[in-house]
Amino acid sequence: MTAARFLVVLDADSTLIRNEVIELLADEAGRRAEVQAATEAAMRGEVDFATSLRSRVAALEGVPVSAFERVRARIEPTPGVRELTAAVHDRGGVVGVVSGGFHEILDSVAPELGVDRWRANRLDVADGVLSGRVDGDIVDGAAKASSLQEWAAELGVDPRATIAIGDGANDLQMMAVAGLGIAFNAKPAVRAAASLVIGPQDLAEVIALLP
Repeated sequence: MTAARFLVVLDADSTLIRNEVIELLADEAGRRAEVQAATEAAMRGEVDFATSLRSRVAALEGVPVSAFERVRARIEPTPGVRELTAAVHDRGGVVGVVSGGFHEILDSVAPELGVDRWRANRLDVADGVLSGRVDGDIVDGAAKASSLQEWAAELGVDPRATIAIGDGANDLQMMAVAGLGIAFNAKPAVRAAASLVIGPQDLAEVIALLP
């Protein structure tokens, strides 16, 4: 495999896309307000991400798998995302996404937006409906950081040539191990820890920072 020049890793929800997928799924269960409040607390770092995710996924119990198609139809890519992924590829880089969200949505959304590799949680399904449990290990902040490091090693990318972009507390570890950590429309704790802060919701602003 040819070594990449650099690696850009993004969070998915509220970074790669404008939505929080778990809130769209919660709409299907009529529990959006409850799940939205829990999501915001987790992103601010007020509660442990894995614990929060399990409680939010429990609220999805009984949602049919047919809901995935409706949720995918509601996904809004973040402005500038296609321009950013194209610019990364033009410069010999690779785009990764590591998400506390779900493969069931990301598997169709990521390739459409020019993402080369991605990792996310999986939802447990029984008899065509969500069981309310996460299937397998949870992708939390530590998993995000290790994913960036593993991908960089696989691609032959110097850790200093990695860029991490995120908005929530579970992105902080990933941003800390990257050569450049960018807070994008981020919570206060994330803005304070980032190398750079980008405010306007346009990922094309990152292009000027690419090597």
